[in-house]
Amino acid sequence: MDIGSAALVVIDMQNGFVNERSRHAVRAVSDLVAQWTGAGRPVIFTRYFNYPDSPYERFFQWRRLQEPPETDIVPELAEAAARAHAVVDKTGYTLFTPQAAGLVRGGGWTDLVFCGIATESCVLKSAADAFEHGHAPWIVTDACASDAGPDVHDAGLVVARRLIGTGQLVTTDHLAGQLTAYAGTPVLE
Repeated sequence: MDIGSAALVVIDMQNGFVNERSRHAVRAVSDLVAQWTGAGRPVIFTRYFNYPDSPYERFFQWRRLQEPPETDIVPELAEAAARAHAVVDKTGYTLFTPQAAGLVRGGGWTDLVFCGIATESCVLKSAADAFEHGHAPWIVTDACASDAGPDVHDAGLVVARRLIGTGQLVTTDHLAGQLTAYAGTPVLE
């Protein structure tokens, strides 16, 4: 992982996706964001917005996350989102909206490090799209969760290994070591 060319992407840490099966990720993501920003690296947050007659309504009859407070970033991360490099609003699974693609290009980021909710959908789709756009995708496995429960989270990780490579799945401990090594690297001018 090239921390110096990486951005942390916090996927959909919104009230409507946090429940008893995914709440544990809030602390892990909050700690990771603090470590990442402490190393001076950029953070992008995404927010998902559903809308009337969306594919989610038509095919799943799912009408949630259309307005606050469900669409709001969880209180524990609201301040970090307000200070983030960017907050990308989206109406589908992936980070890769035109706005986000421009941010990634403009930032010169080669590596995108994903955390958040839900592992099997928005995190997975964003990481797979990063892979297909030529970026090195990383999924921080213990800073992700599924609001559908741990079995669905695990299923998402199985598919991620097949789509982006086993070596692209890391833990917060691994990432902390990478950040520590990066922060200790002298900058040559």
